[in-house]
Amino acid sequence: MNWFTWDNIRPKGDRLMWGIILVLSIWGLLAVYSSTGALAHQKQGGRTEVYLVQQLSFLLGGFMVMLITHSIHYKYYLKFSKILLYFAYGLLILTFFFGANYNDAQRWLKIPIIGLTFQTSDVAKVALILYVARELSLRQEDIKDFKKGFLPIIMHVGFTSLLIAPSNLSTSLVLFSTCMVIMFMGRVSIKHIFYIGAPILTVLFLAILLVLNTPDKYLKNSGRVLTWKHRIENYKSRSSNPDETYQNDHAKIAIANGGILGVGPGGSTERNFLPQAYSDFIYAIITEEYGFVGAVFMMFLYLLFMYRAFRIIFKSPKAFGALLAVGLSFALVLQALINMAIAVNLVPNTGLTLPLVSKGGTSIVITSFAFGLIMSVSRYVEDEEPNEPENKIAA
Repeated sequence: MNWFTWDNIRPKGDRLMWGIILVLSIWGLLAVYSSTGALAHQKQGGRTEVYLVQQLSFLLGGFMVMLITHSIHYKYYLKFSKILLYFAYGLLILTFFFGANYNDAQRWLKIPIIGLTFQTSDVAKVALILYVARELSLRQEDIKDFKKGFLPIIMHVGFTSLLIAPSNLSTSLVLFSTCMVIMFMGRVSIKHIFYIGAPILTVLFLAILLVLNTPDKYLKNSGRVLTWKHRIENYKSRSSNPDETYQNDHAKIAIANGGILGVGPGGSTERNFLPQAYSDFIYAIITEEYGFVGAVFMMFLYLLFMYRAFRIIFKSPKAFGALLAVGLSFALVLQALINMAIAVNLVPNTGLTLPLVSKGGTSIVITSFAFGLIMSVSRYVEDEEPNEPENKIAA
């Protein structure tokens, strides 16, 4: 038990990155407390402190997970990345057949006994990025070979993305894009990436055209397809039906109310009208309360975190550590940017939350694990032995 001491698990590595994590967590706690007022009146008899305590509990639990994860040398995660990926496959398949359905989306599994639910795609996202970083680092000698270097990796990327897509297309696309970025940075041939990426984009574009031109009556039993169609149509046409644009309209009102400096913490009025104000549209509430200045500063924090993660590439003598840190940070920041773009109506609604900021439960713990992996690379990167082969580490 000598390992589990404060000196060993206390935050180490890039201090600025730790500072960003702390600021986002505290800011998110305040935003969730402010934005759950209407929800508390509906379900908790007006006791808004219930969601404050709940969010704080998950953040503290997530922070502990982060500390423990970052205290373990990142090379050890390389050893069980394949096992974790196959475990994620099992979870995704279970979700497909037995997952809990909320808002017409079958994305969650319920944990027996304790009753908590979690999105299995969150686990799959971390597992796949771990696996891709591992395979790229071990296949550097054959990385330009299509059959030996590229094909074994892209098959897992495609399979995982396909398992996630039916219930969570946006997460599937974010994950696939992230893996393409990791492979590009891992010296995979651009030609091979193009051979895969171009046909997928073409098929996706044609599928969208087909769905948009198919009457609704033929899509009623097609899962989430009808929901995707309505979201694209509402975004494209800016429908005059207030029921169809209710979320976006109130998000715009919140942003307009915020102005330059905002109405102040807890001063939001749109939190009482905007659905999912504490999760999918929490950025709109943050913009209302902290204004344009606060909104830009939050975006800057995410981008700064990704920049600091990219700096690890120039310090890390190991491909695995660099690719892992960049891949996870890119996925998290891309998710954050898409969430912000939804709030300001730049892209159709997708259901992606704001990492560490949106109200969450097990998702906060899984996200904290991802941040812990990044900080493990940051912590140990300067202590690496440049001549130690990575295939020895993976043994």
